[in-house]
Amino acid sequence: MASSIRGRAVRLLDNFINQTLVLSTRNISRSLSENSIRGDYQGCQSSVLLTSETRGRARSSYRRLSSAGRALRQVQEPGRQASPLSPAHRVSLVDTDLRHMFDDIKKELESQFELQEIAKYYFDGQGKAVRPLITVLMSRAINTHLHDEDRLFNTQWQVAKVTEMLHTASLVHDDVLDASDTRRGKPSVNNLYGQRKAVMAGDYILSVASTMLARIRNEEVIVVLSQVLSDLVQGEFMQLGSKENENERFAHYLKKTFKKTASLIAYSCKAVAILSGADDSLQEVAFQYGRNVGIAFQLVDDLLDFVSSSSTMGKPTAADLKLGLATAPVLFACEKFPELNPMIMRRFQEPGDVQKAFELVHKSDGLEQTQFLARQHCQEAIKVISTLKPSEEQKALITITDKVLNRIK
Repeated sequence: MASSIRGRAVRLLDNFINQTLVLSTRNISRSLSENSIRGDYQGCQSSVLLTSETRGRARSSYRRLSSAGRALRQVQEPGRQASPLSPAHRVSLVDTDLRHMFDDIKKELESQFELQEIAKYYFDGQGKAVRPLITVLMSRAINTHLHDEDRLFNTQWQVAKVTEMLHTASLVHDDVLDASDTRRGKPSVNNLYGQRKAVMAGDYILSVASTMLARIRNEEVIVVLSQVLSDLVQGEFMQLGSKENENERFAHYLKKTFKKTASLIAYSCKAVAILSGADDSLQEVAFQYGRNVGIAFQLVDDLLDFVSSSSTMGKPTAADLKLGLATAPVLFACEKFPELNPMIMRRFQEPGDVQKAFELVHKSDGLEQTQFLARQHCQEAIKVISTLKPSEEQKALITITDKVLNRIK
């Protein structure tokens, strides 16, 4: 089964993103506890009622995910040494940088009381902060590569904060569009304050982030990060549609995934490279690292929507099917179960579509193929970042690919 999974996933990579990726892989999944896969999806508008047989298949699918990989070798030039970093060491590299980030952002959002209260709601330090973490590490890694010093420029620090603000504003707007009730284990902004105020708060976060970006006074960086806003909106529009042809549908999904998730990470990495004085080739290294990690992050997110629980994720699971969205696990499952195709085209709107699609995904190898594709993108990220001069931050960026793949929420 593993060889067939590998073949199909690689063909998709060749067809849709025209890249040849190294096929060495690593086992990156953690087994979920028995109570992690449940039939009670809190916060969803309707429940997916799982039979005992379906729950068993869900558990079995995740166990297969935990054993499907092979050892991943870090790609390095001869003579380079990359000793592994402990999680504590990895965090300590940027702990000083990130410690006051949310306080700094809250100061920027000072305004009329209720508006600032809503705008600050998600800046409580409970998020993963993956995007500013990667941005800071990339800044220091490239500064070491170019200048033999790992210090963080103030302009790069501003980009890291803007990155988190753009991401958070997109979450506020996503929750409105999806009518989500929860986010990060607590009521969503739109649930507490209503949709109109949530939309305005999201717009306000974007406006403040734009002002902070303008203060950097670098036209190239402003152009690069402005592309993120364009991509976010285009990604939302792409999510509203689908393609009849299966191959076009997966290409559409990957392009949408880049625009909605990976664009922010990729262009933030490119922006800090520009601020470090990087040439075009080094800017591309930073961009491709962010692009591949970002796509892998979303692939894992789409996988977790089928195997994790609401309590673990801090938001509703099995939500994509209810929203009419066909993500990677469903698209891969179509290879074995073509009866999913008409469900996708009608956006799972007929009675029983969500339940049936959920079961077919677990009967297929769609989850394993999604995990394999995420591993390939992380392998490509490791490949490009290994071209930088060795440093603690470069090693941390390599280690982060495991964090992305191993996450359970």
